[in-house]
Amino acid sequence: MEPVRATDIKDQVRLAPQCRVLIHNDDVTPMDFVVLTLLEVFKKNEADAIEIMLTAHNTGVALVAVLPLEEAELRVDQAHSKARTAKYPLTFTCEPE
Repeated sequence: MEPVRATDIKDQVRLAPQCRVLIHNDDVTPMDFVVLTLLEVFKKNEADAIEIMLTAHNTGVALVAVLPLEEAELRVDQAHSKARTAKYPLTFTCEPE
């Protein structure tokens, strides 16, 4: 049996598909709740969370992060759960990178 070469393994490694997580503006969810969600769920620092929230507020949509698909879906689900528990329609979506 031939030994496995590093190049053989390298050729077999596949990167997880990347997903762009977007936040969509709504007229109901308070800005502070949006910032808190970005801090807690997406691990943004305060300045980035505020900038993302304001971009969504002013343009209708903003890029939150580019993450591996499974992680993106998990965080979107967590954010939606947090928002629905608080009775807010805050919406995040994933699109392929």
